[in-house]
Amino acid sequence: MVAATETQEPTRRDFLYIATGAFAAVGAAAVAWPLIDQMNPDASVLALASTEVDLSQLAEGQSITITWRGNPVFVRHRTAKEIEEANAVQVSDLIDPLARNANLDPNAPATDHNRVIDGKEKYLIQIGVCTHLGCVPIGEAGDFNGWFCPCHGSHYDTAGRIRKGPAPENLHIPPYKYTSDTNVTIG
Repeated sequence: MVAATETQEPTRRDFLYIATGAFAAVGAAAVAWPLIDQMNPDASVLALASTEVDLSQLAEGQSITITWRGNPVFVRHRTAKEIEEANAVQVSDLIDPLARNANLDPNAPATDHNRVIDGKEKYLIQIGVCTHLGCVPIGEAGDFNGWFCPCHGSHYDTAGRIRKGPAPENLHIPPYKYTSDTNVTIG
């Protein structure tokens, strides 16, 4: 009777199977790596991941449009009257009650205070793409003297909030922060 505890010694064939499998796994990884790596964004996209804006040359009442991630971004140095008009609007009167500010909680109300950074209320920075069909609105136009999308008739106020027309949401506020009193990094 042969004892059940006897084990078979590994053979040369077992070693060749293991070595071949390991070699195939390393080869598959070597082939897959460039294919996976090519899906990473290229240098031009990474360069657009953030952009710096110097606000010191922007006069009161003036707007500039910059490009960030392929989209226009409106930067407006609002007048005291524009800020006052925006503060006077009740959230209950708005089509979209949410601030749409990437710097705040997604459920933050669309008050003028929640559309800007505290202490820098005079500067409004927002993505210049109409939330209806992606057109680019015209500044200082429309029924509320904010932005107007002539393609389909959306009217935004001086805080970039939709007030009239088919657009379902306020103009979005990108992630940004002040690096000094007059310099902003968007993205």
